[in-house]
Amino acid sequence: MKHLTSLSLLSLLFLPLTIKGQVDGFQRYENAIKSRSNSDFRIGFYNVENLFDLVDDSLTRDEAFTPEGENRYTFGRYKKKSVGLARTLLAMGVWEPLEIIGLAEIESRWVLEGFTKFSPLKNAGYEIIHEDSPDRRGIDVACLYRPEKFNLILYKYYRVNFPFDPDRKTRDMLYVKGIMSNKDTLHVFINHWPSRYGGQFVSEPGRAFLANLVREKVDSLNARFDNPLIVITGDFNDEPDDISVKDVLKAHVNPTEATGNDLVNLSAPIKYIFGTHSFGGEWGVLDHIIVSNSLLTGQSTYTRLNSLGIFDAPWLLTKNAAGNDVPLRTFQGPAYKGGYSDHLPIFLDLYFDKQESESKLDSQ
Repeated sequence: MKHLTSLSLLSLLFLPLTIKGQVDGFQRYENAIKSRSNSDFRIGFYNVENLFDLVDDSLTRDEAFTPEGENRYTFGRYKKKSVGLARTLLAMGVWEPLEIIGLAEIESRWVLEGFTKFSPLKNAGYEIIHEDSPDRRGIDVACLYRPEKFNLILYKYYRVNFPFDPDRKTRDMLYVKGIMSNKDTLHVFINHWPSRYGGQFVSEPGRAFLANLVREKVDSLNARFDNPLIVITGDFNDEPDDISVKDVLKAHVNPTEATGNDLVNLSAPIKYIFGTHSFGGEWGVLDHIIVSNSLLTGQSTYTRLNSLGIFDAPWLLTKNAAGNDVPLRTFQGPAYKGGYSDHLPIFLDLYFDKQESESKLDSQ
């Protein structure tokens, strides 16, 4: 697989040792299978790219994704995509389904019920969290969770109103709070920030606004609770070093810089070996999992710097004209490819007993 450029290979030589350790132990598809035996709780995120139902909603721009639309989005094409995505999500859990799944680009509850009732996920017992957002394309963020593993306390969708562009509509941000099976409380934020349409510089204020909103909610949790366990995930449409993520959200790229209950971006090392999204043949890291420092230093529920993984399963990839790996999409422009998404899914493993888990992990 031709993932590494000469520049990224060279940059590995000059990495801080802490980040290089993350890169060396970074989980890929094969390791995702082996590491599941030590994981007590696995969280996944997947931007499933345009998982639409078949109905034309007069309030949104979904006309292309109907049987009569430009993409000829028939029930057969929908079902193939839905079943393929469900099989991928099931494979991410290996022998036990993911405890929590964050999703982006979901049009309706109907497509989520397709997962939970009529797909390979139907026996996993997932409950659905979803609300329609005012996004003009009609796509939302959503969550699937297993109630026997995650006792939902509450969820809240935060409506996004840009003061500098009142007429602009985008996806809501989702906050989920629940109790894991070891009785620790977990706070999860699921995001899909505005795209780079029109250029990175022009579109940057929208993503910075979302980053600030998440930051405010994190600060509120830190003020109310003692070292809350926080996971922030989603498609940010920005890289770990971009202003919105590093400076506004204040997610550290280098974990050694984190103090107190700062945020640490576990996705940052991905850029040295691969990516989560490919555009024009270039891989980037737009999908993130960021954790509170309490999850890295905790004695009960905790995670490791290299416990994040990218699920680059071979069936999710194809070759471009240059012979390099790129995501296998459902549509490439108007051409139907029968694939999955322009993004790859990511996941994070949590462990419940630090002493026991560390001895198992270190012995491998």
